[in-house]
Amino acid sequence: MYNEESDLILLQKGSAEAFERIFHQYSGKLYHFVLKLAGGNRYLAEEMVQRTFIKIWEGHTAINPQKTFISYLCTVAKNMLLNEFEHQTIEYLYQEYALQYLNATDNSTEHEVNRNLLEEYIDKLTEKLPPARRRIFIMSRKEMLSNKEIAEKLQISESTIQTQLSKALAFMRENLTQYYDTILLLLIYNGVN
Repeated sequence: MYNEESDLILLQKGSAEAFERIFHQYSGKLYHFVLKLAGGNRYLAEEMVQRTFIKIWEGHTAINPQKTFISYLCTVAKNMLLNEFEHQTIEYLYQEYALQYLNATDNSTEHEVNRNLLEEYIDKLTEKLPPARRRIFIMSRKEMLSNKEIAEKLQISESTIQTQLSKALAFMRENLTQYYDTILLLLIYNGVN
């Protein structure tokens, strides 16, 4: 019979063996939970399970053995998945734009101008972010630092970093979507003429 509370107490003290037992006990359940949230994307579900357990191990001293662990585990995984979706939004917009309008074999001036306009617009949007959020966004997207690295450099919690990035990405997504539609119309118009 599996004793969750006992293993959680051991995990809280840093027991690798308890962590391994907990992983084997809950990884399958967590995988199926995340798989549903990820729309059947097996790779993403596996990735989120791994990341979730890494986060659990890194924060093992904060585990509360008195609380239901599977609920905590699912909440952590869900938040990480939502963060991942938000993180991919801007990349998706860039890729979509590049695939449709910036053919790698076509280095025309018009395409270069459009790409520069988009980058310039993103830079302008970045400047509209509140100072702390702007700094976190730049460290994440331009300096390519992880949330953990940013948290260490700024001496704030990773959850604060995640919150600020989520707000920055929501702002960018809203404004980039409007800009993307404008560029689409311009390119269609230019293609007709």
